[in-house]
Amino acid sequence: MTERLYYKDSHLAVFDAVVVSCEKIKNGYAVVLDKTAFFPEGGGQLGDTGYLNDIKVFDTHEKNNEVLHYTESEIIVGTVVAGRIDWDRRFRFMQNHSGEHIVSGIINKVTGFNNVGFHLGDEVVTIDFDGEIDAETLAEIELQANEAVYKNVNINTYFPKPEELCNFNYRSKLDITENVRIVEVEGYDTCACCAPHVNKTGEIGIIKILDTMRHRGGVRINMACGYRALDDYNKKYSNIAAISASLSAKQHETAAAVERVKKELSDLKLTCSALRRELIAFKAAELVETQGNMIIFEDSLEPADLRELVNVGVTKCNGVCAAFTGNDKTGYSYVIGSNIIDLRKASKEINSAIEGRGGGQSGMIQGSCKAAKAVIEEYFASFGI
Repeated sequence: MTERLYYKDSHLAVFDAVVVSCEKIKNGYAVVLDKTAFFPEGGGQLGDTGYLNDIKVFDTHEKNNEVLHYTESEIIVGTVVAGRIDWDRRFRFMQNHSGEHIVSGIINKVTGFNNVGFHLGDEVVTIDFDGEIDAETLAEIELQANEAVYKNVNINTYFPKPEELCNFNYRSKLDITENVRIVEVEGYDTCACCAPHVNKTGEIGIIKILDTMRHRGGVRINMACGYRALDDYNKKYSNIAAISASLSAKQHETAAAVERVKKELSDLKLTCSALRRELIAFKAAELVETQGNMIIFEDSLEPADLRELVNVGVTKCNGVCAAFTGNDKTGYSYVIGSNIIDLRKASKEINSAIEGRGGGQSGMIQGSCKAAKAVIEEYFASFGI
């Protein structure tokens, strides 16, 4: 069985070990060492990555009580290797996992709700609880969690004997009674957990709840701690600074500035809509009655505008009224109407002639086409005759 050095020292990043076995797998090799500081995937935390000598370890898992280091190359059994974990990645996991314990412990004490789901991803921590928590309570919980960081209390880990477990009041998502490892955040939480953690809460840095949502009768919380919280802040600061500059507003007044711009846009849309209706009414009034088909080309109109023109056009012609908007380079959108011809039956022929796609009812069809304006005009000049 692999000796797990991370249980003794969660901050051990470099170590020497002997290769016990190396087996070929689908995408590399599974290497077992006599001892390791690599943490295998478990407890909601991803496995460590790093190097054995200069050979990349791209993942770590546990199987049959052995830690499997998945490598890109073979390592001869008996070789003494220098193990080196990706410390920045591991430390970020430890910051967030320890932060999650604090938040889950406080929520359990304040609300009585249990952590029923946990995933420690590469950017955020996702935690599911079996009850809903309002925004005001969550804000207080976040404040208490950060106070735990500022107090810099100890985080202790130990393996109680089975007969000692009855004296522990601890959280656990699994019903286990053997080899139970307890992680205790002094004064805040006691939980069964197999993962490495920071030694003192001050190492966690800031704990920030990012967002929440209702989930299966409870609440799902996304949060970030330490370096990840700093990364999140920097991204958001960069965005808010850009928005601030764009709107010529102070950073803490950008929300009000955005609402102002939204109101201005809404007013402009109403004005634009009224002007568009006037424009379409004017264009419709200019349509000249014809004995044959009516073909209309207009720039930058919406399908609804084309329909308005066609509704008037079909009353001023004895064939079809075909309205198009667009250009030869990008193609056209079309609306075609008629009070005489069944356009639903004719749509296949029409689309074939103008390289189009679309359909509709017997009195009107709409769609798009790729044919040039000259081709369209030539086709409809004789359509139905």
